[in-house]
Amino acid sequence: MEIKRYRKFKTNNFYPSDMGEESHHVNNEFSMVVRAGNHIFMRGQTAFDLKGNFHGENDVTAQMENACCCVKQLLEEAGGKMEDVCKITTYLTDRSYRKEAYAVIAKHFKGIYPVSTGLVVQGLALPEMLVEIDVEAVISDS
Repeated sequence: MEIKRYRKFKTNNFYPSDMGEESHHVNNEFSMVVRAGNHIFMRGQTAFDLKGNFHGENDVTAQMENACCCVKQLLEEAGGKMEDVCKITTYLTDRSYRKEAYAVIAKHFKGIYPVSTGLVVQGLALPEMLVEIDVEAVISDS
């Protein structure tokens, strides 16, 4: 099975150096997407666009909108499409964000019917991050 890695990056080049979090200054090497055969695994998408710009400070809807747009673009770069998504995991830093976040998800995944898990977590990688979405997809053989 062929494994392809898309948008490789080093964490010390991705996260802002002025954020005051020493843990992110470790030089980890990751990919935004890994395609293993027909399976696509994606790094959690957040308010950061694919150029590293942050969108939607204090705005759950804007952050989730950015994350879903990144999901679509990354899937396409790996040879997939939104209809190939099988599983979504959504992370929220506050239960009250569910209505807004899931309205955006409903718009982007309309008619796709993936399985979904939603988690409320104490925090994400940066304090200004309110939501994160993680997806797995399988490209059909047909």
